[in-house]
Amino acid sequence: MRLATTRPELRLEEVPAPTRLAPQAVALSGEVVPSHLTEDDDAIATGRFVLLHDPDCPEPWEGPWRIVSYAKAEMEPEVGHDPLAGQAGWSWLTDALEAADLTWAAPAGTVTCVTSESFGALEDRPPTVELELRASWTPVLTPGREAEETAAHLGAWGDLLCTLAGLPPLPEGVVAITGLRR
Repeated sequence: MRLATTRPELRLEEVPAPTRLAPQAVALSGEVVPSHLTEDDDAIATGRFVLLHDPDCPEPWEGPWRIVSYAKAEMEPEVGHDPLAGQAGWSWLTDALEAADLTWAAPAGTVTCVTSESFGALEDRPPTVELELRASWTPVLTPGREAEETAAHLGAWGDLLCTLAGLPPLPEGVVAITGLRR
């Protein structure tokens, strides 16, 4: 997964992997922090990416590998009332996988919009809407190319996280210009 190419706004960090889901696992947390923000600023999107491996190929997985992911970002208030928000969130995942020309099987997941309104002593806070996407899929990996293709799945998930954060897509070969510091 160290071969993954991601945008500079995406920060990845290895975190403890779950131990009960598969004999082998690796997990990363990710956060999107635009280049004009500092290290101390809050991320505008966060998530986790877990790669599981079980040589016994659990039936629901349809293969020996499974990716389990979570992504969350604050959205515009209108999204909380949009009946197509869930479908849009799911399509951002499949679009990212398709854009990377990846093959996958047995996709599963949920998209949840959470609207928070404050009352009483907190009533001055504006309403917030968060979109959460929980998804899992089986990467179909070519023997001998597992490392590169797994890295590409991580890169696609990173693109999904950047999409949730509201960053514009970057065409292949284009590099984001980071903000100038004065």
